[in-house]
Amino acid sequence: MSTLNFPPVLPSPRDDAILLHKAFKGFGTDTSAVIDILAHRDAAHRAYIQHEYRTMFSEDIFKRLSSELSGKLENAVLMWMQDAPGCDAVIVRQGLMSETTNLDAVTEVICSRTPSQIQLFKQHYYARFRVYLEHDIETHTSGDHKRLLLAYASTPRYEGWEVDKEVAENDAKTLYKAGEKRLGTDEKTFINIFSSRSSAHLAAVDAAYQNLYGHDLKKAVKKETSGHFKQGLLTILLCSENPAKYFAKVLHKAMKGLGTNDTALIRVIVTRTEIDMQYIKAEYLKKYKKKLNDAVHSETSGSYRKFLLALLGPAD
Repeated sequence: MSTLNFPPVLPSPRDDAILLHKAFKGFGTDTSAVIDILAHRDAAHRAYIQHEYRTMFSEDIFKRLSSELSGKLENAVLMWMQDAPGCDAVIVRQGLMSETTNLDAVTEVICSRTPSQIQLFKQHYYARFRVYLEHDIETHTSGDHKRLLLAYASTPRYEGWEVDKEVAENDAKTLYKAGEKRLGTDEKTFINIFSSRSSAHLAAVDAAYQNLYGHDLKKAVKKETSGHFKQGLLTILLCSENPAKYFAKVLHKAMKGLGTNDTALIRVIVTRTEIDMQYIKAEYLKKYKKKLNDAVHSETSGSYRKFLLALLGPAD
């Protein structure tokens, strides 16, 4: 007779809240218990834990975690406790503020998200900071980078997969005329096409560009643009074709060379774990011939390492 293997039943959010409270009590925090609970709960469950903790102990779990943890582990856990749009809102807000400026992070988040994800995190942005995202972009960025972010964050785009190949080919020709064919670059045309076309359409434009001119659109963007404007265009283009490959590249860049960019490492692992991490791990292995789990293990240590590896899940 066959035996059915059911997944283990998770404790209720109320039980988790009680276990977390116990982990905080006494001399020193039971960090392993905190990680074992929070790293293995999905977004909805984590939200219920927050509610139950406040109800039972009259205390905000964010404040308690902040006082009990420190350093990189604290940053990673607090980011993980946010829901996805709230997390994006905080990353962008911090990245735009002068004391914590990180325009790489701002550009990555805005230019890698779908139109519906952007709309949602814009709502969270205003609800939390009482200022519109567009206002902060206007104030804290400049030039073509600013114009691209404003256009990309506010222009509605189709999210389906249907593509008109004739229009895609025309866009490829228009971009060639606006860039490689002329002296100087018509940035306005690049911004218009990149901010108004669907991901599927941009992938088709890239393919048409390759067919027409013998190299892909990415090469043209690298040649014709620079700085954060270039980063934004490349992020949009790469994510239109394969978001997992893009994030695998960001993770590799964060860990290569001397020192680790822990801000980028935390940001990508935390924000993609519940979206496409299995695909990112596969792309990482394919491109860099090393498991992502092994790379993270070699670049981190202690409880911080344990938490990130728990989010990544088993090394396949």
